Formats: sequence, C-alpha cells, structure tokens
Amino acid sequence: MSFFDKIFGGSDAEKDSVNFWHSIESESDLKQAVKKSFEKKVAIFKHSTRCHISKTVLRNFEKEVQNSAQDAEFYFLDLLAHRNLSNKIADDFGVQHQSPQLIVLENGKAVKNASHHSISLDLV
Repeated sequence: MSFFDKIFGGSDAEKDSVNFWHSIESESDLKQAVKKSFEKKVAIFKHSTRCHISKTVLRNFEKEVQNSAQDAEFYFLDLLAHRNLSNKIADDFGVQHQSPQLIVLENGKAVKNASHHSISLDLV
C-alpha cells in the first residue's frame, strides 16, 4: 500500500474490511437496493475515496454498524468510480449530492439523509 493510499484509502480497502456492505456499481444494483427497501430499511453510503473526512466518517459508521443489532441493508457507493450513479441517486430521490452522505430508503423513497459528521446509525 502506498503512502497516499494509507492517508486517503483505496477504493476497495474500506468496504472490504467489513462484510455487511452490498456494492452499488450499476443501475441494476441500485434497483435491487430500492426493491429491498420495500422489505426493510436500506442505507446507501456515498463515499469519496479521495477525501479524508469521508474515510473517517466511513470508519466511524462501520464501527457503529458492527456493534449494533440493526436490521437494515447497507449499500456502498464509491462515488468517484460511479459518479453517474451518484447523480442518479440525487435525481431519483430528490436529495442534494453530498460526500460523504448517508441516504435511508423505505418503500422506495428517501426518508432521511445526512452528510459529513452528521452521519450516524441513529438515522437508520
């Protein structure tokens, strides 16, 4: 791992460290997340792999999830690799793009969202 990867993180390093993430890498993945939101809450974490704040918030959020009994599905979007999907999420759910950002879906609609240090498992 390079010096910069240690500081800013690689695109896969963060999400591979825990096993509850479902990746959003295509419109099909996004449709699956929306479909799942009719069964249980879905949380979409939009992450910038070049942002130190985003990396810190992601790690803190992952610790919260791992130490909880939360019954939700958690989806991860690398917004730099999939900016078109990030834009689609903003458009489809009427949520202004932020990074990092957590968007909670229920019954196909965004019911809560937060960005930066306001991201918490309490939203889910």
